[in-house]
Amino acid sequence: MILYPAIDLKDGRGVRLAQGALDRATVYADDPVEPARAFAKSGATHLHLIDLDGAVAGRSVNATAVKRILEATSMSVQLGGGIRDLAAIEAWLEAGVARVVLGTVAARQPELLSEACRRFPGCIAVAVDARAGRVQSAGWTEGETLTPVDLARRAEASGAAALIYTEIGRDGMLAGPDLEGTVKLARSVRLPVIASGGIASLDDLRAIKSAGLAGAILGRALYEGRIDLAAALALAREERGAC
Repeated sequence: MILYPAIDLKDGRGVRLAQGALDRATVYADDPVEPARAFAKSGATHLHLIDLDGAVAGRSVNATAVKRILEATSMSVQLGGGIRDLAAIEAWLEAGVARVVLGTVAARQPELLSEACRRFPGCIAVAVDARAGRVQSAGWTEGETLTPVDLARRAEASGAAALIYTEIGRDGMLAGPDLEGTVKLARSVRLPVIASGGIASLDDLRAIKSAGLAGAILGRALYEGRIDLAAALALAREERGAC
């Protein structure tokens, strides 16, 4: 299982939201490079970056902060938020991002999603962000008619490399992940599925790993010291015992 410490960017700073609400942002790092370096020092090999302002604006807004993080760390970075066309995808991959995360594009422009997956194989992940059983887009501000499983199957048919599933009501709330919903999604496709939202403890990570999910994104629990990243990484690397 791969762990992805998360840095959400708003106004150039590292923040965490509660249930995706931009007006409920808690600033954890005035300079987002600092947590990136701390995560790498603890042994993290992957990093999850989201441009929150970009997700709403429909274009990259915190590009300077993202580039500074890319320059400061050798971690494999996946980036989402406001990336809405092939030129932007290509530019970020050329800048050093390992994988681009598409959410709004995946929900609203299936042809563009398919073309992106074809042109950049292995480099496109799809964000399946859900509230009350329906996909949300545009920075979680607008609802779609798609269900999470609908979008997951579209992503698989398009050739996406992975899915990131977030139950928005749990995001930033430290109430545990939507394990049932994540497993249901994973069983509907053959793509690797990364769990996101609400993870608060090592026990949550054990449950995610036991469910056979490919990865987990860690946010507020890291910033508030509820999860020690080194211990979490050790758990993620543990081999399952023989039955």
